[in-house]
Amino acid sequence: MPRQPRIDFGDHVYHVINRANARVKIFETDKDYLLFEELLEEAKELIDMRILSYCIMPNHWHLVLYPIKDGDLAQFMKWLTTTHTRKWHVAHKTIGSGHLYQGRYKSFLVQEDSYFMQLCRYVERNPLRAKLVERAEDWRWSSLWRREEGTTKQKKLLSEWLIPPPANYLAEINEKEEEGARETIRGCISKGKPFGNDEWVLDTIEKFDLLSTVRNPGRPKKGE
Repeated sequence: MPRQPRIDFGDHVYHVINRANARVKIFETDKDYLLFEELLEEAKELIDMRILSYCIMPNHWHLVLYPIKDGDLAQFMKWLTTTHTRKWHVAHKTIGSGHLYQGRYKSFLVQEDSYFMQLCRYVERNPLRAKLVERAEDWRWSSLWRREEGTTKQKKLLSEWLIPPPANYLAEINEKEEEGARETIRGCISKGKPFGNDEWVLDTIEKFDLLSTVRNPGRPKKGE
């Protein structure tokens, strides 16, 4: 069966995620995390990608990206994942041992308002949700830590958000997460469906002819 075409339009926000093959840990040491962050920096220079948020977890990662031109997303992700796979195997002396990732990355479009903010909270809350830290901003390998604690040079990796975060953003991200928002985002990851309100989702699917790409795109349930 042929692969579904990628959604890859410029000047739109995307949530991108990929997991390790068999969900094993591929980030175990500081060197593992630093390698991926260094590659993010290099990929940004090569493709001129706007990186809004990210979080690197032991067996997967999340990126919130805002490409400038059509085709930039695929170019950025191809370089990042293939280069990371090659360098990871070299560092771990496992060249020729198989795939690092479980498959192609998943991505979906995001509405550029409160839904964008919900997504960033979801992404940057991952370490707290997994009980790796007591406060989300303590996780060293995320955009939240980089914005709050990073050097001027480290902060240059991140682009300005489309809307400014609320003054109480840190408090919000560390509060109990809304179950509905979390499950809706996970559904978008599974189906490749745009994340936004009902009308925007349906308009986006029609505008970009995504019926062949989005799996089970039906109208979202009320309250999600």
